[in-house]
Amino acid sequence: MQRTIVNSRVGADGVLQVQVPLEAADANRDVRVTIEPADAVPTVSDDYPSWLRSVAGQWRGELERSPQGTLEEREWLV
Repeated sequence: MQRTIVNSRVGADGVLQVQVPLEAADANRDVRVTIEPADAVPTVSDDYPSWLRSVAGQWRGELERSPQGTLEEREWLV
């Protein structure tokens, strides 16, 4: 079973009704439903420029490249 995201709106009565289409092969399986406001979990693709500005300049410390080891010698392919 793959992860499925379904958007729905809470009714004026405060009741959320959700219909999730599943395959017959998914019958008799346990699932987990997580309720979170859609606007509470922004994704990078939602507003990339704002996200980029929020992380720009946040690195604290020195930039350092760790040792890379030695390059393995291989025979040439003909």
